[in-house]
Amino acid sequence: MAVIDFICLLGVGALWGASFLFMREAAPVLGPVSMTEARVLLAGVALLAVGALLRKVPDFRRDWRGFLILGALMAAFPFTLIAVAELEITASLAAILNATTPLFALAVTAVRQRRRPSGPQIAGVLLGVAGVAVLVGLGPLHVDGMMLLAVGASLLAALFYALGGVYTKIRFPDTHPLATATGQNLAAAAILLAPTLALPPRQTPDTGIILSVVALALACTALGFFLFFLLVTRMGPTGALSVTFLVPLFGLLWGTVFLSEPLSWSMPFGMAMVLAAVFLVTDRPKPAPEPVAAPAEAPAAAVPDGDRG
Repeated sequence: MAVIDFICLLGVGALWGASFLFMREAAPVLGPVSMTEARVLLAGVALLAVGALLRKVPDFRRDWRGFLILGALMAAFPFTLIAVAELEITASLAAILNATTPLFALAVTAVRQRRRPSGPQIAGVLLGVAGVAVLVGLGPLHVDGMMLLAVGASLLAALFYALGGVYTKIRFPDTHPLATATGQNLAAAAILLAPTLALPPRQTPDTGIILSVVALALACTALGFFLFFLLVTRMGPTGALSVTFLVPLFGLLWGTVFLSEPLSWSMPFGMAMVLAAVFLVTDRPKPAPEPVAAPAEAPAAAVPDGDRG
């Protein structure tokens, strides 16, 4: 792996892991819907500016319906659900639960293609369920109805991400990733506009909350997606998706260091189970068979002069 690729991979993991920290800070003040609206609107405008410079602006006239569906699946719904969940659970736990996205992606793909998962993939799903059970049942938080609803919201967000990933492959296979991300975030902002007006911020945000939202939008969302698309270009989708293993690690680190969130033995243990499950269910390309050289054509046998007609 090139040094630049390794740095970008760490950057995406750190930025996306930090998004859970910023949501944990801003959601109780602004409310999940208003905070998400500010996040996707700022990110969409920033990506649109970059796309204009690179001439990768999305074609809204042609693809507006697709962008609305993608914006709902990949941004509006999951971002809001995670923000709701973080009203009850820690940023660390939310980040780890989000790592179950590939497990849901396996299920969605299997249903869509009517293909039975392999033995390792089934084992991965079972291990992932066990890992979530360890995180919830043996974690540092008190398990009650609200906490279980928050965990359910986090897992539902992961399901939306999985559905969005499948939809992207179907609807936008040839669209530039920067244009797709721009359309996705601006469409999500349009979807959340009416709910934001109906559910205004709970409090007047101070400077710290405003900075958290700006960092969430510009760094974690806009810059994070830009670096991810760069990785896809340089390493391919399989290599870029290895960031899945880094996001919960950084989420756990940032939550523990900056928010002083409680850390028990069950969190690293449960996270290891979830990450191992992700490894089992993630498709890895098989090495291409080496071409077999065609046998050289045998030289014609010499015919003695006496045998020639």
